Amino acid sequence: MHARISPWPEHPATPGQTQGLTRLIYRSVRSVARFVGGGVEALLHLLPEGEAQAPNSPQRDALIAALNGVLGDHLQASQNPLATPMQWRMDGQTLPSEPALLQRTLRDKGCTSKVLVLVHGLCMHDGQWRHTGHDHGAALAQALGFTPVYLRYNTGLPIAHNGADLAQQLEALLAAWPHAVERLVLLGHSMGGLVLRSALHAGPPAQQRWVKACSDLICLGSPHHGAPLEKAGHGLDLLLAQTPYTAPLAQVGQWRSAGIMDLRHGTVLRPPAHLPLPTGLRCHAVAACLSGAPRAGKPARLAERLLGDGLVPLDSALGWHRRSAQRLAFEPERCLTVWNTGHLDLLHSAQVSQQMIQWLR
Repeated sequence: MHARISPWPEHPATPGQTQGLTRLIYRSVRSVARFVGGGVEALLHLLPEGEAQAPNSPQRDALIAALNGVLGDHLQASQNPLATPMQWRMDGQTLPSEPALLQRTLRDKGCTSKVLVLVHGLCMHDGQWRHTGHDHGAALAQALGFTPVYLRYNTGLPIAHNGADLAQQLEALLAAWPHAVERLVLLGHSMGGLVLRSALHAGPPAQQRWVKACSDLICLGSPHHGAPLEKAGHGLDLLLAQTPYTAPLAQVGQWRSAGIMDLRHGTVLRPPAHLPLPTGLRCHAVAACLSGAPRAGKPARLAERLLGDGLVPLDSALGWHRRSAQRLAFEPERCLTVWNTGHLDLLHSAQVSQQMIQWLR
């Protein structure tokens, strides 16, 4: 930036670079930055070794989940041990991956023939389904006899990547299930709903059996057509790149993870393409809005639809799009809008819980 703004003429041998004392200072700054960056990478590699025997805590889980959401693709590409592997969780514990041990563990936990899979959103982890003391998984287990199984995964990876991995994990989970699975219900919050849609797309071509057992997909506040914050971030990148003076700053914005970038348009496939709702099961959508409900007989105002739950607009959560070919065909009776509710409030909404019980009953 200095070289592009500086009034001094560029050196013909090194165009676009600073010269003299300024160049010496900047080279020193870059050397220090590289040293600090390398030190941070080394510390990130050493941190899990130091904490390997330490018990997990909500604070530690939340920090690592946020780190994976923002830089998860970089953590995996650099083989950093802080990258979160995809794993099943029950009762706050990680389930074993070895099939025989997994089946024995599930049998010991008294699993029923009805399975509920819960998939969290961006920068979150499975423990955050219990929000302010309420857990939709526990509520559906008590009301309808489901056995809740929670997924923990790296939300910084591309949604299509996580969807393909989840399809394989579901196949292995149901193969190890100690009973014949009578019913499989998929529940996703925010990005989790997109990952589930991607998994439902990846399963049939591989002839995976879990797809046939799936009866319902429920998406809570999922940005099917994108989230404004990521669209604004992309727009800022484009704006900064328009002038030579601010173009270097645009590179900073590119450091956010592939998972975050996929939320710009709700991308669930690679290469990006429109994905209709899966067939052969019931699909439900829940949207939230921070404002109160409109008057009876009147539709929500434009400002309310754009505001949504603070992160996801109403239209995006309900699959509505101005282009008919892009719309998701959620049936009206399988859609719910809750008012005076934020994005995270969907995790403990009694209204949402009761509606899901009615849908699944």
